[in-house]
Amino acid sequence: MHFGKWKKDQILILFLAGVLLLVIAIPTKDRQTEDQGTGERQTETDTAGTTAEGDYTRYLEEHLSEVLSQMEGAGEVTVMITLASSAEKVVEKDVEAGEETVTESDSQGGTRTTRNSTSTEASVYTGNDTEGQKPYVSKEITPQVEGVVVLAQGGDNSVVARNITEAVQALFGIDTHKIRIMKKN
Repeated sequence: MHFGKWKKDQILILFLAGVLLLVIAIPTKDRQTEDQGTGERQTETDTAGTTAEGDYTRYLEEHLSEVLSQMEGAGEVTVMITLASSAEKVVEKDVEAGEETVTESDSQGGTRTTRNSTSTEASVYTGNDTEGQKPYVSKEITPQVEGVVVLAQGGDNSVVARNITEAVQALFGIDTHKIRIMKKN
């Protein structure tokens, strides 16, 4: 490298960039503690998500059992529902976008146009520092029902089985091959 061709401001910028990289790369005790805290919070969130998913499944099963047990000929009903995935939370984000265009001309009449586009996203948080910040959830998408098993006292009757199948299809929009109706003991 020939530093003689470099201008002083270019060397200064290069030096400052190197110092900045060193400062960013040096681990500090605060960062390590912060990372450990984030991992603990993530585990708590995962556990809460599993519980909420189980509650949602139980809610659907109880309400479907209640409705189907009132159907003529169905009798006592037990329902099991499986979900295709877990609930999805859509977090609100601030999006900043910018574009810069630079046109350069050289002494021989040539021109060069350079376009620089930048886009940054940052999650929006609610709460203050003392109570802990949580991402702002703009909407929550409930999981799709994957399959349904219905045990009914009248499950061996073809008319009752068809009515139960049609009711489940109307409620959850799933195909008939994902619905099983069986006689309950």
